[in-house]
Amino acid sequence: MRKFLLLVVLAVVLIAGCSKKEKGDSEITPTPTEAATDTPSPTAEPTEAVENHDGEMKSLLTGQWVPEEVGKLRPYAVMLNNIEYASPQSGTEEASILYEALAEGGITRLMGIYEELNDKRIGSVRSARHYFVSVADEYNAIYVHYGETTYATKKIKELGIDNLSGLTGIGETVFYRDTSIKAPHNAFASKEGILKGTAAKGYKTEYSSDYEGHFKFYEKDTDLVNGEEINKVELGFSSLSIPYLTYDKESKCYLRFQFGKAHIDKNTGKQLAYKNIIVQLVKEWNKDKNGYQTMDIENAEGKGYYITNGQAVDITWKKNESTKKMRYYDKTGEELTINPGKTYIALFPVDREDHINMLK
Repeated sequence: MRKFLLLVVLAVVLIAGCSKKEKGDSEITPTPTEAATDTPSPTAEPTEAVENHDGEMKSLLTGQWVPEEVGKLRPYAVMLNNIEYASPQSGTEEASILYEALAEGGITRLMGIYEELNDKRIGSVRSARHYFVSVADEYNAIYVHYGETTYATKKIKELGIDNLSGLTGIGETVFYRDTSIKAPHNAFASKEGILKGTAAKGYKTEYSSDYEGHFKFYEKDTDLVNGEEINKVELGFSSLSIPYLTYDKESKCYLRFQFGKAHIDKNTGKQLAYKNIIVQLVKEWNKDKNGYQTMDIENAEGKGYYITNGQAVDITWKKNESTKKMRYYDKTGEELTINPGKTYIALFPVDREDHINMLK
């Protein structure tokens, strides 16, 4: 009796971000049967599962599918405290993109670019720096901060940045104090407060019609070609601040550490993890006798590194503040394409490049 080979195709689709497979990848699992004893039967062509993305769009921040009502909204750029006393922070995990740069005294400050806000709390929130204001403008973001330097105030006015400041009349609407924590490290923002503050200021909540997005994304998880194997990235911003990220092969993401321990979100207890790392080397120097920093990112260019899936490649970048555009480029001069998922970006002093350790 003729026996036929039965092939069953199972398409497994996993959510993009920090998982073994990126959304859109599929894994084919055949079901074995007895081999045919005479004329072989034709085998069916494998087919991929068809994903339904009705009512969704690709996020301009992560390249992942999100509801249209989320993806159309302008993000919030929130200044986050990053001294050891104030760690762990709350709400860092929700940031689609996390920036880190030196502030004064060798400490770093973080800025999260948020597509969605959590319902618990975000912070603690600290004061603005003018170079972070410039970066926030690259994303058409509403800038959230508690205090500012005079340089930041001038930059906010110069660029016409929509902002929610704790030192203005809107402060008590957007922020609250946690009296169990010592000031000035105890100012937190809430989702409810941020949304009320945005409405009270009358800010537009959707992206400008001419906004093109900050990154180009691959359609699905993609390994780098001719990259160097990198499993740990250590960033020596200063003797006080040496964060590092290690590659987790299971999730295909980089896990962040600082102050000698895992960097977790206090709201969720989860460690921060990133699909992409960009190290953007910048010219940086003291702006005044108080040690406030400045950097050449208004109309400038430089070099850096892009790291994903356990590999690193050299890149270059160009920034034109007047057009609000910051672009990264690969070795061929083409605009860099990155993997869908969250991204960590270090604005790192070029004169400390020898304090970057990238290990296999």
